[in-house]
Amino acid sequence: MALVSMIELLDKAQKGHYAIGAFNCNNMEIVQAIVAAAEAENAPVIIQASQGAIKYAGIEYISALTKLAAEKASVPIALHLDHGTSFAQVMQCARNGFSSVMIDGSKLSLEDNIALTNKVIEAVRLLGISVEAELGKIGGTEDDIIVSEREALFTDPTEAEYFVQATQVDALAIAIGTAHGQYKGIPKLDFERLTKIRERISTPLVLHGSSGVPEDAIREAISRGVCKVNIDTNIREAFVWGARLVLEGNSKEIDPRKMLGPAREAATKIIREKIRVFGSNGKA
Repeated sequence: MALVSMIELLDKAQKGHYAIGAFNCNNMEIVQAIVAAAEAENAPVIIQASQGAIKYAGIEYISALTKLAAEKASVPIALHLDHGTSFAQVMQCARNGFSSVMIDGSKLSLEDNIALTNKVIEAVRLLGISVEAELGKIGGTEDDIIVSEREALFTDPTEAEYFVQATQVDALAIAIGTAHGQYKGIPKLDFERLTKIRERISTPLVLHGSSGVPEDAIREAISRGVCKVNIDTNIREAFVWGARLVLEGNSKEIDPRKMLGPAREAATKIIREKIRVFGSNGKA
């Protein structure tokens, strides 16, 4: 089937009280792993590409791989730009067939974030492309996005309400204690803040930096209104360890297929586990 809009998936998830997994891809094997996991679990899925992934693989390759995967897949798939930071980048993704984009204006002032988000919405909504925005800052590192722990600001519920009223954005990424990259300790999420945000807005909420967050905390966040959960680091970890085990078993191995095949299988396994945690299994 053709790529679907992200908001189509999130609306169903919100009504069904589960979350859609949004999994970052960097190469063909990871795209294949995401689709294989989604089909095995009969789950809708979002394949997303960050600025780093686009820089590495090329936007045409990311788009072509995902479109082909979606055409052959039996489950709904959206292709999403993760952490787009410029209008030009968003339009590049729109021209290359992405069905959803994120415009991250969280480094800007509130009014400038609103203005940039509205500019993107005006440009792409008529094309059927959904738009995610971010309010508050997520700690850690996400490719070119670096926020120190001091600068990491949680989302203010009142500002969230104002932002959504001013933009009518399709989905809102919020900061409640998660971080990008690998955690040094166990993250503690501000569930009360999440509840206050949900009480004020009905827009689908997104949890970034979810790799390494305990499963019970993810489930709690979903029960309080999160319906899109982003996973990147856990996929990278599984993929690299899968390849590393092959090399540790045979340091003279030169066939990339014998390394990347097990790496793909390891990634598929962790993605299937996440889909079950999110409750989107069986929801395709």
